Amino acid sequence: MKSVGFIISTKENERRRALLPEQISKIKNKDYLYFERGYGEVLGYTDDDYIKQGVNILSKEEILTKDVICDPKIGDADYLLELKENQTIFGYVHAVKNRDITEKIIEKSLTAIAWEEMHENGRHVFWRNNELAGEAAIMHAFTIYGRMPYDCKVAIMGRGNIARGAYRILSSLGAEIVVYDRKMESLLRKKIAEYDVIVNGVLWDNSREDFVIYREDIMRMKKSSIIIDISCDTAGCIETSVPTTLEDPVYFSEGILHYVADHTPSIVFYTASKSFGKELIRYIDVIIKDKIESNITIKNAIIIKNGVILDEKINEYQNR
Repeated sequence: MKSVGFIISTKENERRRALLPEQISKIKNKDYLYFERGYGEVLGYTDDDYIKQGVNILSKEEILTKDVICDPKIGDADYLLELKENQTIFGYVHAVKNRDITEKIIEKSLTAIAWEEMHENGRHVFWRNNELAGEAAIMHAFTIYGRMPYDCKVAIMGRGNIARGAYRILSSLGAEIVVYDRKMESLLRKKIAEYDVIVNGVLWDNSREDFVIYREDIMRMKKSSIIIDISCDTAGCIETSVPTTLEDPVYFSEGILHYVADHTPSIVFYTASKSFGKELIRYIDVIIKDKIESNITIKNAIIIKNGVILDEKINEYQNR
């Protein structure tokens, strides 16, 4: 049996948690769960609320000794070098683009189960969190933009979960919306001057060396318009995009306001935490019982095992 430790993320503005107390009752082997002291305070839960569910509360130092460390933002962790050989990390790792995190995992001979690689029947297990990224980004960006969606003509790039979340908020508030898919990139560039708002919800193909929207396209946009780049890859889909923080989420480039804030689901941290737990309760017992190999969703999400890279996308991207 494996012990699972739940740690409070050190990433700035990260207030999401992996499990809420009321969700723990659906886990059979809850006595193997260990939560860092104060884990649920940001959500209004006390340590006693967790203890009443049959789990354990420990210090951060004690949590880091457990077999599996669950942290929604492993890719921003500052404690990896404190872990021991053969421990497992479980959360969003984003090792493909993060050479530093990959080197630390390899150096410590850790196993990494990446949430971003967990899929069931072709759908991302945490698809709802991706929708929340789109919903929260639109709400936050428009408070800065100073206009209501019903006063705007909006182009949305993409038809995935992020784009769907953005569409939900925009349509509910009366925006005039046109959705563009990958086959319509040239059409969007041609029509770009017609829009008040450009929303990017495209999961960028890292093998591409071009852009969907170039600097010269942005120079043709209305001076009162805004780009909301929810996918926020540096020079990915949009040439002028540079990821920002929630404290300082916007900047101007070529006279156009850019919102490229990373980590937008944490804006709605309670809803995001609830969505995490709803999915995780289906996998925690599998991990505790060490039956990972029998669960295809978890097995396929192991990107590094005991320091050995299994996901070739990591090598392909980092060797470019």
